[in-house]
Amino acid sequence: MRQDKERAFKLRLLGKSYTEINQELGVPKATLSDWFSALVLPNTAQQRLRERVRARSLAGLLHRNKNQTALAIQRKNDQRLRAKKMIGSVSKRELFLIGIALYWAEGYKRPIFKDGRELTHHPVGLTNSDPDLIKLFLRFLRESCDVPEAKIHADVRIYEHMNEKQLLAFWSKVTNIRKERFSKFYYGVSKSSLGKRPFNILPFGTIQIRVNDTKLFHTIMGWIDGLRSCAVLKN
Repeated sequence: MRQDKERAFKLRLLGKSYTEINQELGVPKATLSDWFSALVLPNTAQQRLRERVRARSLAGLLHRNKNQTALAIQRKNDQRLRAKKMIGSVSKRELFLIGIALYWAEGYKRPIFKDGRELTHHPVGLTNSDPDLIKLFLRFLRESCDVPEAKIHADVRIYEHMNEKQLLAFWSKVTNIRKERFSKFYYGVSKSSLGKRPFNILPFGTIQIRVNDTKLFHTIMGWIDGLRSCAVLKN
């Protein structure tokens, strides 16, 4: 028996695959197939081959999943970039409508009652944790509603693990509201979550933008009523 054939049989009986034997001895796989056609492998060799096949299958699956995940992320990023470019700049009219819609969704709209009677005054107030949403609403107040800077105030709700001084600096920079127009920060835990949500779910707390202007409040509510009429479907 040729020497490489004898070594090939020894390796095969140890449970080596055709690929492994080919890499070690340089014998073509077709030749190995002919040599081993009548070879009966011991259980240990069969077990090793099964485990190798299983490991290669798992590695292949992980590789495919990784590639599919990377492709999905790329598709997501591409789609978002295309969608972002569709927005472009925002006109004065568009900013006006966006601001109304923001207040309709997030603004404080319920009447204020005291001793069972509805009060006649009502501030404009919107609370959120998203700095960019807050910036957009402030653009609406400043550019569409002509609210003077001195009338724009802010209240911030933070939580025990947060640093009040750092968040005051953060929100003052985001909003371009002077620090003295921020009311005292207050701490709290959401009643709905009872502290069960992850502590970092609101990394900047929440901020309320407030303008004490009853006329502006009712004006915005009228604008919202105007948008409501657009919701009526036309046949």
